[in-house]
Amino acid sequence: MHSTKAKQKSAISPTRAENYPEWYQQVIKAADLAEISPVRGCMTIKPWGYAIWENMQRILDQQLKATGHKNAYFPLLIPASFLEKEAEHVDGFAKECAIVTHTRLGKNADGKLVPMGPLEEPYIIRPTSETIIGEAFSRWVQSYRDLPLLINQWANVMRWEMRTRLFLRTSEFLWQEGHTAHDSEKEARNETLKILDIYTKFIEQNIAMPVVVGEKTASERFPGAVNTYCLEAMMQDKKALQAGTSHYLGQNFSRAFNIKFLNKTGQEELAYTTSWGVTTRLIGGLIMTHSDDDGLVLPPKLAPLHVVILPIMRQEEQRASILEYCEKLAKELKQIQYHGEYLRIEIDTRELTGGEKAWSWVKKGVPIRIEIGSKEYENATVFMGQRDKPYHEKQSISHQEFIANIQNQLDSIQTILFERAQYFQKSHSVIIENKNDFYDYFKQDKDAGFAYAHWNGDPAIEAKIKQDLNVTIRCIPQVKELESGICIFSGEKSLQRVVFAKSY
Repeated sequence: MHSTKAKQKSAISPTRAENYPEWYQQVIKAADLAEISPVRGCMTIKPWGYAIWENMQRILDQQLKATGHKNAYFPLLIPASFLEKEAEHVDGFAKECAIVTHTRLGKNADGKLVPMGPLEEPYIIRPTSETIIGEAFSRWVQSYRDLPLLINQWANVMRWEMRTRLFLRTSEFLWQEGHTAHDSEKEARNETLKILDIYTKFIEQNIAMPVVVGEKTASERFPGAVNTYCLEAMMQDKKALQAGTSHYLGQNFSRAFNIKFLNKTGQEELAYTTSWGVTTRLIGGLIMTHSDDDGLVLPPKLAPLHVVILPIMRQEEQRASILEYCEKLAKELKQIQYHGEYLRIEIDTRELTGGEKAWSWVKKGVPIRIEIGSKEYENATVFMGQRDKPYHEKQSISHQEFIANIQNQLDSIQTILFERAQYFQKSHSVIIENKNDFYDYFKQDKDAGFAYAHWNGDPAIEAKIKQDLNVTIRCIPQVKELESGICIFSGEKSLQRVVFAKSY
């Protein structure tokens, strides 16, 4: 009996401690977020998972529009010759490209469907859109009066992946990609960093996921970029997840695609461009930052439902009264706004036991669960459970008090989730002062988190560390003041510490 109880104490099996990668897959399954599709390396995002993405999309879309960006849509198919125009870009994406070579299907002698009508030039299913958008910008930009050009696209992209994992790395995924053109280097650089700041605030304030903000090293840079800036988050297995990137492209793509404008003195100049994006990978980051051994844990600002109401009817004659009380409660809650949106509420009237109902919503991560039985109806109370607390930790409060405090209650959960994740990241970040300690630190598989160490900028050292330990420089952090020192690998001067970690 005792061993059975021990196995049943958490809703997700295996637990994080037992097998973190499998725990992650089981959380997705239990929360009904997504599933592997019949298409190699691709996923089907189910309604609960897609609702989270829609909430991310809505919030970020509003923030981008508020800063002057306009949405557009560009073709899925990109002529292969476009990728060849920017040498670094084609090298960076060549191995990941999915290629369309024919116009139709026809039957062969055996009656099987085969590709027919070969294209004169193959098309690439977009791995990213710098090239097709660059071509459009070359037509849209003529004068300095056309600048800045601030465009965003919500779309899907395709990159063949060898090892896939739902949300974190799939061959097809959803994202937004911003593309802008400017009349000066200064303005384009400011745009790159402005977007980085928008991403930082969006991720920390909505996903409640703390990030380290910095610049990628040359070897980790986006193909064709002058500078790539990024946000790195720590997951509960202490690995890093790249949560978003913003690229200053200089004039590289303008040169390749002839994006020129007449300046105020009538001289022809190449525009300065940027590109930037976040993806459905953020849902993977959310899952791995907050979830526990009972399933998904959702930050209230992104939860498809804020409150689920669970009628508990042990006798048929109680049904009408309890349901009426639940409807009244739901109606009141739906009139309350939370961060500019009306509260999202559902009454679960499925024919299930109270425990089955409650656990199904625990696994889906809904921030607040309300159980309503005859006692609650008779006393005008609610029996409340919160997803940031253990399942059995519930409390009875008056109907009136619950309604009055719901916004504060949700904000409190949002803050607690961020502070927990921030504490976790800080607790598993270390400063390392010599090479031996560095190697020892990363050889202990389960305990290594973020290591801050001095590095002289030599890509050969960076490559050797990756080969020896499967550890990369996640970023050169943004800091208020540079703290120079000595590179722990070469003994040479170093301008500042960089962040090393294993990563997804």
